[in-house]
Amino acid sequence: MKRRTFMRMGAGLPALARIGGGAGVAGMLGALSLPGSAAASDYRALVCVYMGGGNDGNNMLIPRDAAYGDYTKARPDLALPKDSLASLEGVTNGHTFGLHTALAPLANLYNQKRLALVANVGPLIVPTTAQQVRDGSVALPPFLLSHSDQADMQQGWMGDADASGWAGRSLELLPSSMHNALSAVTMDNNRTLVLGRHSRVSFMTDGGPRWWGRADLSQPQTYWTQSINRMAQWQFTNDYEAEYARSFGGSINESTLLTQAFAQAQAPQADFGSGHLGSMLRSLASVLPVFKSMGYKRQVFFLSWGGFDTHAAQRGSAESSQDSQFDVMAKALTAFDTANQAAGLNQDVTTFTMSDFGRTLRQSSGGGSDHAWGSHWLMMGGSVVGGQVLGKFPELVLGGVDDADRGGDGRFAPAVSTDQFGATLMQWMGLPSSALVQAFPNLVNFSQKNLKFMTS
Repeated sequence: MKRRTFMRMGAGLPALARIGGGAGVAGMLGALSLPGSAAASDYRALVCVYMGGGNDGNNMLIPRDAAYGDYTKARPDLALPKDSLASLEGVTNGHTFGLHTALAPLANLYNQKRLALVANVGPLIVPTTAQQVRDGSVALPPFLLSHSDQADMQQGWMGDADASGWAGRSLELLPSSMHNALSAVTMDNNRTLVLGRHSRVSFMTDGGPRWWGRADLSQPQTYWTQSINRMAQWQFTNDYEAEYARSFGGSINESTLLTQAFAQAQAPQADFGSGHLGSMLRSLASVLPVFKSMGYKRQVFFLSWGGFDTHAAQRGSAESSQDSQFDVMAKALTAFDTANQAAGLNQDVTTFTMSDFGRTLRQSSGGGSDHAWGSHWLMMGGSVVGGQVLGKFPELVLGGVDDADRGGDGRFAPAVSTDQFGATLMQWMGLPSSALVQAFPNLVNFSQKNLKFMTS
């Protein structure tokens, strides 16, 4: 192959898996086969839908009791009408609640005990009160209110010396019987959550990475695919070149496995709606049953979506408004849950949301809200102990007992740490209690290490 031809072809290749610490090439094109289905019974997968930009949880989970008056007083222009809320059944966390109007399909899942929420969760080093923050008497996570830094902190970033995330570290610490290819998977360029200290992150596109330029990975005997196969076997004495070759070969191996899996996938019948989130979840729903039939044990998938940095125009019908994005998200998540049940994965797949941070209770002058700290996340699936709001729902009073902001803008000090949230999910995945602090170093400072929102 001429160098110029190869360079043109390379421009169309999928992103390589991460460089550094990865396993060697497990097999080449034409030499791979899917594992059998004999060991398909013990399968569990986590799916993180990361809401980019900092979702306003104050307009996501709303009290319908006397506290509703505090809510409307604090944000008169942002508040949703009480009679428009999608009601959540029962009394939980000391309140009766409703979800944002557009999240009505998720309220139905909550009432079916398939969905739960954790109130006021965020990154913490130690248990922290708002008063301690105002007094400056407690250690705080670095770079609060910064998008990029807090996105990484939520996902488990430990600093420049250790860029791994809590799910990636946990996967590495699972018993060896639970390890498999394609354990840590991202569907975009963000990957901190699933990045381990020593293992690979796999990249999965909608529909699978069948095409590498002109090479069709579903046709291993064709010229271009064989050329890619030969390139994956290159060896170098230079460390940099050798590491690149290992990453290149590993990416081909993973892309081939994914291509084979998607060749067996069947499109789910549920209506995911249009747009990128629906496309990603539809694609993932089609292939999860195949991974289970392949004998895989544990997988974590990371999907990043949305533009929730709503400093202005948070309400309304614009595509970028929180209202519109919630409508898209509710439809896609509900369809994903329906598809998983239809595929026999009812107890096997748990979906959860995260975001950079919450937003101020005080509304901004542009009809939005500003960067804050604690917020509300949801968990969905047959193994979720649904129909409840865990954590501690904050007092919706500017300058109140839960407001850590010295100016009284309503930046809530989290009552639940991200580590406690993540540790609960990873224990459901099989992480031994003896390995918790290795995966979640700050968890040593918290007495409660499992929030009990997952079945065993």
